[in-house]
Amino acid sequence: MNVLVLDKLAKGYKQAISEKFPDLVIHAATNEEEVGEFIEQADALLCARISDGLMQKASKLKWIQAVTTGTDYITRLPSLKKDVIISTTRGIHAPQVSEMVMLLMLALNRDLSEVVRNQDKALWVNRPSKLLWRKKAGILGIGVIGEEVARKCKVFGMEVFGMDIAKRNVEWIDHFYGPQDIVKVAGQVDFLILVAPHTPETNNIVGPKVLAAMKPTAFLINLSRGELIDDEALISALNAGKIAGAGLDVYRQEPLPSDHPFWGMKNVMVIPHMGGPSDVYVEQAMAVIGENIQRYLNGERKTLKNLIEW
Repeated sequence: MNVLVLDKLAKGYKQAISEKFPDLVIHAATNEEEVGEFIEQADALLCARISDGLMQKASKLKWIQAVTTGTDYITRLPSLKKDVIISTTRGIHAPQVSEMVMLLMLALNRDLSEVVRNQDKALWVNRPSKLLWRKKAGILGIGVIGEEVARKCKVFGMEVFGMDIAKRNVEWIDHFYGPQDIVKVAGQVDFLILVAPHTPETNNIVGPKVLAAMKPTAFLINLSRGELIDDEALISALNAGKIAGAGLDVYRQEPLPSDHPFWGMKNVMVIPHMGGPSDVYVEQAMAVIGENIQRYLNGERKTLKNLIEW
């Protein structure tokens, strides 16, 4: 089987896969310029995203193993054939994404960006710290990541509101709602946290109504997809002081254009999509990828872990 690995960590994946499956033919490319003609022979593709132009050349492709949870960057490609099966690494990102949520909550709550700016100016400005203790967090998307965010929030002594289409009892969640109740929840919480996938139902789910319902002391945090937020409505709310600030890790256009208003807003923390990667990402992903390669080679293609219907 010919396997194309297209990712910044391609060499690490190639080494890890080759150790377990020495008979596979693996081509590692850290960018599309390094792919070459191998795309025409590839049976399997390991990637986070790929251009439609390159997908057009993948005439033998049968399987895509995404190294991410979301696959919208892949499934929306016009040239992707409907008979190509797709699997993901869903379930591995809870540690790093939940840690980034907590980092943003703490930094925003304590105005860390202002502290850093004061350090650059050698200004000694001392003031009481705002606590997460007894604050309320609303989490949209209670999957593996959402549950871990909720657990960490409880460690800080917070009250947790969960929102998901599948209501269930979760130890770390005090109140459970459906996504249709987001306006109601937004009006009660101090932090509105987005870790839900981008779907037609979640597109622009945080718009004027949700932002208007939020308290002027509340913060918005997004580690899902930029498409969940109406950017113009958020910029307007931030400029008007209708909400206290936002911590953003994902955007409608990435990299975020240098002239985008978010860059210059002091009440916004701009994180360049760092929530998902980690220093041990290959090791984390191989727990899924290795199992899926073995199942694929055994002909068990309908039993791949995180197989999606698209």
